[in-house]
Amino acid sequence: MVKVSILVAVYNAAAYLRQCLDSLCRQTLTDLEIICIDDASTDSSPQILREYQQCDPRLRLITLSENSGQARARNEGLAVARGEYVCFLDSDDWFSADALERMVERFETDAEVDCVLFKVVNHYSPTHETAYPMTAFDTLSGEAAFEQSLTWAIHGVYGARRVLHQRYPYDTTHRAYSDDNTTRLHYLAARKVAYCQGTYYYRQHTASVTHAISVRRFDHLLANRDMKTYLQRLGVAERLLNRYEVVRWLNVVDLYFFYFQHRHQLLPADKQRGLQIIQTCWASIEVDRLPRKLKRKLGYAPFRGMWWAFRLEQEIYFRLRQLVGRNKERNT
Repeated sequence: MVKVSILVAVYNAAAYLRQCLDSLCRQTLTDLEIICIDDASTDSSPQILREYQQCDPRLRLITLSENSGQARARNEGLAVARGEYVCFLDSDDWFSADALERMVERFETDAEVDCVLFKVVNHYSPTHETAYPMTAFDTLSGEAAFEQSLTWAIHGVYGARRVLHQRYPYDTTHRAYSDDNTTRLHYLAARKVAYCQGTYYYRQHTASVTHAISVRRFDHLLANRDMKTYLQRLGVAERLLNRYEVVRWLNVVDLYFFYFQHRHQLLPADKQRGLQIIQTCWASIEVDRLPRKLKRKLGYAPFRGMWWAFRLEQEIYFRLRQLVGRNKERNT
């Protein structure tokens, strides 16, 4: 058994891949395996991977015949991982040289630690980097980490014991946002979640799914719905279900705002699909789990059973927000 397995899902990442792989090959912790999964790339990524494989025997290469998405690619790597601890590195990101050594130190100083978060630095350009806005901590209970992940007060860039990954592999239900579910399940199942000073450099792209104007943005609501089902199957406390239902409801409103802003930029079929997803998830909200104060707030009243009333409220609310924003611009 090796100490750490790193899963690197690769799809058309040639522009950044060498920096990613160099950061792994130069780790101060040498007892590791680098499992690269080429997700049917059409650029020079496969050649770069083979080049590095010839230079470093710790690199293992898996080649997929068709593009299936990051979650499935990671699961292919997870199936052959031998490391005591497993983490991921996106193919356009990179680690500080001591990142994995610092992660392992946290695991091995406390036998109850099941997940270790890295320090995350958002990289926009060589002259513009910002730390992820998170209060540093020593350890949290798994339940506390789960709760904080609901609002991303703590991020989802971490390593976990392999047994935890095997228990909850990457969620492949939806190509976007399902990885949030995996992170939260890992935290919830953990005895303790710790933090280390090893740095993960997270390259920011304006064209990413979370920024792009695309029908895939609505997958967020479907992933949220699936997560609630997981939590109910696990029999978690009602308090946690209530907290998660608030998250789901806020995301319904947020995605309606996305629809309001960008519906004229979406294809007719995508616009219809997005609105159907919003309606389906709106109808599935357990209104009794929402705080009374939130339900009475303009823009957040659920209007149970009256889709037309909810839509009218949303249209009025977001038009008012637009007017307020324009007035502020005029006055500055």
